[in-house]
Amino acid sequence: MKTKQEWEKRAVEPVLKISGERKKKFSTTSNIEVKRLYTPSPINEKYLKKLGFPGAFPFTRGIYPTGYRTRFWTMRQYAGFGDAKSSNQRYRYLLSQGQTGLSVAFDLPTQIGYDSDDSHSEGEVGKVGVAIDSLADIETLFDGIDLEKVSTSMTINSTAAILLAMYIALAKKRGNDLSKISGTIQNDILKEYIARGTYIYPPAPSMRIIRDIFSFCSENVPKFNTISVSGYHIREAGSSAVQEVAFTLADAISYVDAAINSGLDVDKFAPRISFFFGAHNNLLEEVAKFRAARRLWAKIMKERFSPKNPKSMMLRFHTQTCGSTLTAQQPINNIIRVTIQALSAVLGGTQSLHTNSFDEALALPTENSAQVALRTQQIIAYESKVADTLDPLAGSYYIESLTDEIEKKAAEYINRIDEMGGMIRAIENGFPQQEIQNASYEYQKKVESLEEIIVGVNKFKTDEQPPENLLKVDEQIGEIQRKRLKTLRKTRDNNKVKADLAKIKSNAKDDKTNLIPAIIEAVSDYATIGEISNALRDVFGEYQEQVIV
Repeated sequence: MKTKQEWEKRAVEPVLKISGERKKKFSTTSNIEVKRLYTPSPINEKYLKKLGFPGAFPFTRGIYPTGYRTRFWTMRQYAGFGDAKSSNQRYRYLLSQGQTGLSVAFDLPTQIGYDSDDSHSEGEVGKVGVAIDSLADIETLFDGIDLEKVSTSMTINSTAAILLAMYIALAKKRGNDLSKISGTIQNDILKEYIARGTYIYPPAPSMRIIRDIFSFCSENVPKFNTISVSGYHIREAGSSAVQEVAFTLADAISYVDAAINSGLDVDKFAPRISFFFGAHNNLLEEVAKFRAARRLWAKIMKERFSPKNPKSMMLRFHTQTCGSTLTAQQPINNIIRVTIQALSAVLGGTQSLHTNSFDEALALPTENSAQVALRTQQIIAYESKVADTLDPLAGSYYIESLTDEIEKKAAEYINRIDEMGGMIRAIENGFPQQEIQNASYEYQKKVESLEEIIVGVNKFKTDEQPPENLLKVDEQIGEIQRKRLKTLRKTRDNNKVKADLAKIKSNAKDDKTNLIPAIIEAVSDYATIGEISNALRDVFGEYQEQVIV
């Protein structure tokens, strides 16, 4: 497509016939018409090569030809605490306030494959997310929520196969059409070795589980995003924007390689790969980062993997405003920080967005602070009008220069990782971990020297009263979960569970057997997360962290 008219005919008109746009006419408060897309005149070859049109390679200006004019991004609020009943109440409240997708936070034992009654779980049950031990908890968590109408994102990695299996088992039990349920599992284990630490197994078997998920879902749950390759946690660990893009895309290359090497066709799974980035305070750098990531991924996919489906080259991403930027001092200021970060994600073309609550440097969000965070997205969507035209900052000398520089520097990192033998080898050598550690240290020095100002922390400080009305998780949640597990193990068919776990072990030993059907069978019989994880531990072992000094 070399002309705007050609783009409108081939890309825009088919979309308009199906879904139309939010309004018949878009205009400013001064009644000036807002066009769908603004381009240089005339359009030259350099523009087409570097920016192109929305919905067309290299996707710099977005992956959809009508952008937010058809519909806004999915507004999610990452939530989960205590037990399934408490979290269900919060989800239903957020949906009633206009949230358009669920985003589930799990507690630490759930993330690393321990049941609530395991000694490793002591003091952690329900603290940083919801406690899930079995399908019974998932049934409660989604009580009254239509799985065919609500998209569910689950931030889960080492136990992603088990949580996905529980979600599928619930859908089957309710009689839902699996081809209609949609959502995302994070399922990004490589960044756990780099930045976060909630891994269980060594890299090789972890990659095998991811491959099995890709294969199973491409045939059975086609609308589910089987991986959300996460730069967010890399950024939260202290990386720069460039490192966030580079290490995230390098992880993604490893996943694509693993799937192709196992015999999967790239166009079977690549369209369901999604990404997850953080949004920081440097507004314009963040906008450029999202645009650069989109363009660089399109080039990588085209040049390395030669897909036939254009969707295989699209970088679809969820954004979360960065928790590491929130301050315990003067916490109301965090509302402004979150607004700036959310605005960068929208200007950068995100498909989905979570806005942090202003009190999250102190505790899990209250209903009030979660509502303010959701309203932040809604005000940007409905009142700011920045979503009325596609890629509104395109053509800015600064934005385009930043986009080029971030892409160039990220590509240089990826080339270095390639020379090391790929991301898994780079992780084993401690390369990305060391780079992030260095970047974090350099930033902290700037904060301490006042080269970087954090309002209310190293400048403009005030005397403050201790915060009030923070959310406190019931300390009895651990005991409640333990009692539920005791009852569950008495009432389920333990002979079936024993046989299910033996089958999982047997399948785990055979690299050619897909693990997911056996895990679905086990969770349907109410085998627990800990039991299934331990069965896999017996076969795969546990990963020992590389110490970086």
